[in-house]
Amino acid sequence: MSYWLVKSEPFKYSWDQFVADKKTFWDGVRNYGARNNLKAMKKGDEVLFYHSNEGVEIVGVAKVVKEFYQDPTTDEEAWVVVDLKPVKKLKKPVTLAMVKVEKRLANMDLVRLGRLSVQTVKPEEWDVVMELAGEKK
Repeated sequence: MSYWLVKSEPFKYSWDQFVADKKTFWDGVRNYGARNNLKAMKKGDEVLFYHSNEGVEIVGVAKVVKEFYQDPTTDEEAWVVVDLKPVKKLKKPVTLAMVKVEKRLANMDLVRLGRLSVQTVKPEEWDVVMELAGEKK
């Protein structure tokens, strides 16, 4: 299993809306690096849900339930989506400030590649985020 992080601006698509929807396709990705990450996602992979611009915090955990397919919002073949479903809201949100001061997360994509909307998360980074969120291993 691999781990990922996806970003969404809460005013466009919040964690609460995601939970209400019960499932969504992750669309609107128009960056090749982020698109390649979507293509690498496998069914069952776990995903951190990050509120960007406002809140700037990891708020929940999702799961990949369908691997990549053509983005239905565009005819351009270059762009793809995956289907995600919410798994759980974190006990405590993990803010960007918390991530940046945590030495064990210094090389996390969230710190190094701040603008990338779909990112990889190493297993050891996942564990640290879960620890910061008050989640049991």
